Amino acid sequence: MAGAAIGLGANLGDRREALWQALALLGARAGVEVVAVSAFRETDPVGYLEQPPFLNAAALLETSLAPRELLETLLGVERELGRTREGPRFGPRTIDLDLLVYDGVVVDEPGLELPHPRLHERRFALEPLSELDPDLVVAGRGTVSELLARLD
Repeated sequence: MAGAAIGLGANLGDRREALWQALALLGARAGVEVVAVSAFRETDPVGYLEQPPFLNAAALLETSLAPRELLETLLGVERELGRTREGPRFGPRTIDLDLLVYDGVVVDEPGLELPHPRLHERRFALEPLSELDPDLVVAGRGTVSELLARLD
């Protein structure tokens, strides 16, 4: 089993319910176990600012899926919960599931970069991750707590 961390976010509809539904659907998937979930926190949008605030969280997973399979599983849960890719990049969404890190591996393939290429810049992802595991190493960048300290 490999360890992975994901970020969750939503800013349309019942945000809290969307995050819980995503976690339940993930936990029901073969090869995926949700082992820890951070507190939910409201955050301001980044990039495209003309939208409602987000509710964000992080979760730690144990998985027998390969990184690409896990990403496809996350995208499938997004689709199941009504996520569409219309509108502006970084725009409003019913659910957003990001694969942040996967067992310390570095991957750079079309459609899959690990660790997540902007994780080190995103307080809304680092803070909930820090709550779960401040010593989690983001390959090539440092620990989650070190990355958070650099944002201050």
